[in-house]
Amino acid sequence: MTKNTADETKKTYTKQGAADSTAREGTRVMGTVLVTSGTGKTGRRVAERLAALGVPVRAGSRAGEVPFDWQDESGWAAALDGTEAAYVAYYPDLAVPGAAGAMAAFGRVAAASGLRRVVLLSGRGEPQAAVAEEALRGACEEVELTVVRSAFFAQNFSEGALLDSVLGGELVFPAGSTAEPFLDIDDLADVVVAALTGDGHAGAVYELTGPRSLTFEEAAEELGRAAGRPVRYVPVSGAAYAEVLEGFGVSGPEAGFLAELFATLLDGHNSATTDDVKRVLGRGAKEFTAFTREAARDGAWHG
Repeated sequence: MTKNTADETKKTYTKQGAADSTAREGTRVMGTVLVTSGTGKTGRRVAERLAALGVPVRAGSRAGEVPFDWQDESGWAAALDGTEAAYVAYYPDLAVPGAAGAMAAFGRVAAASGLRRVVLLSGRGEPQAAVAEEALRGACEEVELTVVRSAFFAQNFSEGALLDSVLGGELVFPAGSTAEPFLDIDDLADVVVAALTGDGHAGAVYELTGPRSLTFEEAAEELGRAAGRPVRYVPVSGAAYAEVLEGFGVSGPEAGFLAELFATLLDGHNSATTDDVKRVLGRGAKEFTAFTREAARDGAWHG
């Protein structure tokens, strides 16, 4: 959601995520948890939910009170000192060149710090992300590792890279007619918190999706209905999308990487849904229609 206060988050999580996770046998509150990328879309949600459960949280970010920069290994040991678990969300993406090396380095520092548990955010169906997962796993063999592979975030339309496209009425994206089971980040955060605070998740790899696959054209129609304005899907090639990104100031190499990544992810191999959200939380994943209504209610598309 785009306008949650800490109190609203606590109320929402107490009724939903906390009930889902603490009701399961073996769940217990952990010691201090480091949340990397703690101000990002997933990190802040995880941190809010942990705090609502009374779990001590250390939110790391490049400019925050707890310095943590994926490009500067020198601060990792201090950020991990005294923590029992960590949520690892690598920026900008676990599939980028250098991510595997960063995961191996982080794993070594985490193991040396005495960290007991790690939950890693990964991409669903990303071969290079899987390489980075293995690098982390091999570097911290004594640490309990849970991998959470996510489908395309629904919130990319309400607070991410595609927000301006929705506001402008044209959703320009290189997805063709491929269907994607968009995942609500609130479901992701609930699963991450369950894995951080509960037993029985060590070694698990969860593939998280929404309950229904939609094409981007269908998603645009639902977004338009919720936003109260026409939203049209405009399919483009990967090369054309890279040019669009460069027009918004994205560097050539990064634009090319993103276009190639989306082409890899949206070739149809990720279209199937899973029930892993229900496996972990005991409830189904949020419907895309429910996401659009909640985002509209919270003012995501008032611009």
